[in-house]
Amino acid sequence: MNTVKTVFLMTLMMMLFLMVGGLLGGKDGLIIAFLFSLGMNFFSYWFSDKIILSIYGAREVSPQEAPKLYSMVQKLSQKAGLPMPKVYVMDNPNPNAFATGRNPNNSAVAVTTGILRILNDEELEGVIAHELAHIRHRDILLATIVATFVGTITFISRIAGWTMMFAGGNRDRENSGNVLVSLILMIVAPIAAVLLQLAISRAREFMADEGGARISNKPLALASALSKLEQAAKVVPMTNAGPATAHLFIVSPLRGSSLMKLFMTHPPIEERINRLKLIAQGRI
Repeated sequence: MNTVKTVFLMTLMMMLFLMVGGLLGGKDGLIIAFLFSLGMNFFSYWFSDKIILSIYGAREVSPQEAPKLYSMVQKLSQKAGLPMPKVYVMDNPNPNAFATGRNPNNSAVAVTTGILRILNDEELEGVIAHELAHIRHRDILLATIVATFVGTITFISRIAGWTMMFAGGNRDRENSGNVLVSLILMIVAPIAAVLLQLAISRAREFMADEGGARISNKPLALASALSKLEQAAKVVPMTNAGPATAHLFIVSPLRGSSLMKLFMTHPPIEERINRLKLIAQGRI
């Protein structure tokens, strides 16, 4: 199912570029948009995970550099029946983690130095197992494509703004139509991006929590980890986190008002913890 969703998103990204290119640039715009969308899809599949790791300053570590972390990932990968992913560490005080890659054979698990400081071994195992569940469910490519897609929508929205600004002085019918299209894109595109993240992210977090609990056999340890991460993130937010990639992390690195919480890419921590308690009791 995630493979189907990934193909759908890549196709939708191409169609979006073609539509905008055709509306704003006619035939020439359509050709440019087609070539650009092909490049974006190629880039998304092969390189977006590397870009995301680079954005957050993730550094690959060896068994000698991080023996306990590496051994933990190796042991849990074997339990999950997965190839050993690459292990990355981000020098960031915010306690968090994510998984990325295009498939289980080309995957990576990244954790912050903050999470290594505040979690005990059992809680860290729960977090790593959660990320491995994302890999086993093939969420990682889908999540990375979504990050690229949301970034693309934001880019298109800005192009629409520039088009409207530069076309503002012309009042002929054709330019008026372009201005209207640009205005619609400026309003609708960011909302569509948020709704897409919500649709993809919330359900997959519940599934990864359940999968991680079964891989580690420690659902209460994962519940404890989530509680610690949520509280710590309020004290030490991730200052370099962007809305386009927020859904990749085990807990949202973004903080906002009560209204913004309605548009958070993650389910409420309380719901996730309650579900993990039900799993521990054998009720799920």
